[in-house]
Amino acid sequence: MADPSFNFAKVAHGPIFIGTVLNIILYGISIAQTWIYLTTYKKDRLWMKLVILLLFVADTMNSVFDIEYTYNSLVNHYNDPAAIQKANWVFATDPAMTSIIGTIVQLFFAWRVKVLTNNNIAVAGIVVGSIISCLGGIATSIAIGIVPVWTEFQKFKIPVIVWLTVSALVDSTITVILVWHLRHQKKGFKGSDDLLDKIIRLTVQTGLVTSVWAIVDLGVYLGITTGTHLIFNFPLSKLYSNSLLSTLNSRSGWKHSGSDVSDESTMGSRKPDVVTFGSGVRPEVYIDVESHEMINADGKVGGKTLTSTARASRPVSMVKPPTRGT
Repeated sequence: MADPSFNFAKVAHGPIFIGTVLNIILYGISIAQTWIYLTTYKKDRLWMKLVILLLFVADTMNSVFDIEYTYNSLVNHYNDPAAIQKANWVFATDPAMTSIIGTIVQLFFAWRVKVLTNNNIAVAGIVVGSIISCLGGIATSIAIGIVPVWTEFQKFKIPVIVWLTVSALVDSTITVILVWHLRHQKKGFKGSDDLLDKIIRLTVQTGLVTSVWAIVDLGVYLGITTGTHLIFNFPLSKLYSNSLLSTLNSRSGWKHSGSDVSDESTMGSRKPDVVTFGSGVRPEVYIDVESHEMINADGKVGGKTLTSTARASRPVSMVKPPTRGT
């Protein structure tokens, strides 16, 4: 007769172990990216830095909970079937933490959609979808507390479907809007168009990672009655945070008109970075990667002409690249 503890380990704790390993690997990348951001972009707005710190704290808590549950189940309760046949409150925190982290990231990108497109309807849709997704994740955590047996997790399909489906839909919507807007910013200048193509590729890549991963997680959950889906579920929160961090940190890859962005000794004192394109015989395109403002190179803002003083005091830009790929 098979050892019942082996069955529970195979059904749930094997996938949990693999998912935790992936989670911690991505957490290490997140630590590195957080450090790079905080030490490189010292002139970013305070609220942006607070968002990154909030994500880092949430990521840390999520990793600690995952490690604690894995160690407690596989080490402290080794060969103890009664102790590992049900999920506990520590495990139940994972869907809630993942959905909260995902919502923070999605709301940040909703702000960028607002700045770029000024489309209140699209922004409202993204915000509502993000909140619904978050509530679905929290409801999943509550459902785990009500139905803690691993083999009965399919009983609460509705909150899981709402959480992951809406989350993937929101990610895809953000990606489509940003790509559509960036494509319409091409003006025929090779330098700026090449950079926009690079930004678009990065936008698609970072946007698709989270949406495709969430769909795969949902598909495995619905198609396999064991805990195999936990391999995909545990790393999802880190994919969200790394998506945002990579977007912010990629700004250091653009060619700047001033000192090298990688020179940390000058980062604290220099002015906002401006990316310039064009030759002396063609109109230049300026991209301010810090202010996220859209200003035409001829000095017009929304059809109004800036005074010479205003032009001197504000960096001008034709395209704003702070998207998922910037």
